[in-house]
Amino acid sequence: MDLGSDTLAPLRHHGDAETGPGLLDFAVNVQGDGPPEWLRARLAAAVGALGRYPSADADRRARGQVAARHGRTPDEVLPLAGGAEGFAMLPRLAPREAALIHPSFTEPELALREAAVPVTHVVLDAPYRLDPAAVPDSADLVVLGNPTNPTSVLHPAADVLALRRPGRIVVVDEAFMDAVPGEPQSVAGLSLPDVLVLRSLTKTWALAGLRCGYALGHPDVLARLTRGRAHWPVGSLQLEAITACSEPHAVAEAAGQARRIAADRDVAVDLLRAAGIDVHTPASAPFLLLRVPGGDRVRTALREHGIAVRRCDTFPGLGPDVLRIAVRPQAMTERLIAVLEEIP
Repeated sequence: MDLGSDTLAPLRHHGDAETGPGLLDFAVNVQGDGPPEWLRARLAAAVGALGRYPSADADRRARGQVAARHGRTPDEVLPLAGGAEGFAMLPRLAPREAALIHPSFTEPELALREAAVPVTHVVLDAPYRLDPAAVPDSADLVVLGNPTNPTSVLHPAADVLALRRPGRIVVVDEAFMDAVPGEPQSVAGLSLPDVLVLRSLTKTWALAGLRCGYALGHPDVLARLTRGRAHWPVGSLQLEAITACSEPHAVAEAAGQARRIAADRDVAVDLLRAAGIDVHTPASAPFLLLRVPGGDRVRTALREHGIAVRRCDTFPGLGPDVLRIAVRPQAMTERLIAVLEEIP
């Protein structure tokens, strides 16, 4: 297997490479330019403690609050320096064969391939619905996103759980689940020995620069993930943010934002289709998948007009005529469509 830079380069691509200063950002799935004022104040109040190493008490508070939020026990919670840290830990599970459900976020595959773990692609054709029977029985690690980036498909929890097999660990990337009203298909609240859930707080709370998330799983699985982990792996401000964003008032605020995103997404779908643009539905995440003839040329032209969108040919199973856009308020969507209509 060729693991050279040319092979891995597409897996490294991220939406932040598409955007830049002065561009109207449809490429990155972060909501807003920064955290809300109450969270900024909470983090600012914690800055005075940065002269001390992150405390065990702060770690316990974070684990306890996340556990309460999901109906789990604190020993089933692992604070992370962003969901991506959880992906980087997956090789420590020492899988013999990892099955990656695609199209999907490529960070887990990158981490596994760099660790020389054999990888099998399970590529879903449109409409990208999960078929548990398509996953080879030989895979002892299965990784999927729910809702899936970039297709915006929300898989039924029953289908996700149907992936379970003796000796297999199922990893569910729920980075965008808190943007789904009611989180109806989440498996984060289920205490199962073979299901590991990764959550991100960076999108909903605009904390991408701080890197905050957590894992939920059986204590034995979490112990395997942390073997060899650096001391103080999660900083004081990260622990404070994980705690704060898991408190009841924050969960309620995120739920309200999820409803706003859903409304903006419905408006965007109607506007895009009225303009003759092919939008994949049903969509449940804070982003939409578009099929645009000459997609790479269109993406370049949009950038020249000050708009950044995400290319999708770096996702296995998708090609250059597919673009992903973040769900934005109506005025921004109308601006995007107006520019698209100007492109020959």
